[in-house]
Amino acid sequence: MSRNDGERVLDVREVDGPPFDEISTALTDLEDGERLRLIAPFEPRPLYEVLEERGFEYDPERTDDGRFEVLIADSLE
Repeated sequence: MSRNDGERVLDVREVDGPPFDEISTALTDLEDGERLRLIAPFEPRPLYEVLEERGFEYDPERTDDGRFEVLIADSLE
């Protein structure tokens, strides 16, 4: 996972198997005010309910090359 001024990036496109554990760990490790940019080969719809239950907001975007980038934070304002 890389880090860039208040934003961590987690690319799960090469994870062998379901990436839920990696995502959950990254969310737990976020510091106050940090955001997580999740890069995935598909839209991670099952994750959205979990994010909502944990109090996170998210903003998914499909890129021109077909991957999904989901910005996740306590607040996206």
